[in-house]
Amino acid sequence: MSLITSAIGQGLMWGILGVGLFLTFRVLNFPDMTVEGTFPFGAAVAVTAITHGMSPLLATLLAFVAGMLAGLATGLLYTKGKIPILLAGILVMTALYSINLRVMGKANVSLLNENTLFKAKFLTRLPQYFDGVVVGFLFVAVTLIILTYFLQTELGQAFIATGDNVTMARSLGIKTDGMTIMGLMVSNGFIGISGALMAQSNGYADVSMGIGVIVIGLASIIIGEVAFGELTLNQRLVAVILGSILYRFVLLIVLQLGFNTDDLKLISAIVLALALMLPTFQKRFHTQKIIRNGVARHE
Repeated sequence: MSLITSAIGQGLMWGILGVGLFLTFRVLNFPDMTVEGTFPFGAAVAVTAITHGMSPLLATLLAFVAGMLAGLATGLLYTKGKIPILLAGILVMTALYSINLRVMGKANVSLLNENTLFKAKFLTRLPQYFDGVVVGFLFVAVTLIILTYFLQTELGQAFIATGDNVTMARSLGIKTDGMTIMGLMVSNGFIGISGALMAQSNGYADVSMGIGVIVIGLASIIIGEVAFGELTLNQRLVAVILGSILYRFVLLIVLQLGFNTDDLKLISAIVLALALMLPTFQKRFHTQKIIRNGVARHE
């Protein structure tokens, strides 16, 4: 039971990263590599702020601001500097490695004996690992409420239109460069929050904790889409969170089967590859079924 509870809590916190990536990867149609630098950046900022006496909640919000600054840098490089999408993200991701070292002063900072969101008094009375579920649920709920409202506004609709068709959006008078920058800022802001939450949950921040997180985010998106099919945009945001939880359950099952924790990155890549290939297999199976039924009727 404790393992299941832990998986749900972890899935909720990682789900915020998935939602952030969804905004750029699916809505804006922007393959943003900044995420692998933003995630540890949010963690580094939050942990450093906490160790310097800032309240955990303010430190987490500061991580959101830090993430937005990372997204702003990528957006400016792409829209104003005319640097290709992938390269812009990679440049910022690379720069953030050094910035994270500057922020923390070293490669790894511990939160041992420091106050965190998970040490709130009402959480200490809960059973083991339920603190992660409660904190994760609260942040997920706030994230979904904010984004659901935002996407229904005129600004949000302009953002969606930019991702759908840049040329048409421009013809309607939408400043697409501004929408791209805004989308990257909001996306990376939430990714920064995810990094801050995971650092507080794990009890430390490390400059290398961002390696491979884009695979985790994409797995949440793809698994949610495959598992729940055709949905509205707001429903897809919820599906990303549920996909993140399902992904944690998949990893839990794999570990229970006796696989080494060192293989988690490899397993994550395989799970994502299978999830990406599943729609192709389904389409092929559906086509073959139609052909067989047609042959049967002719006979």
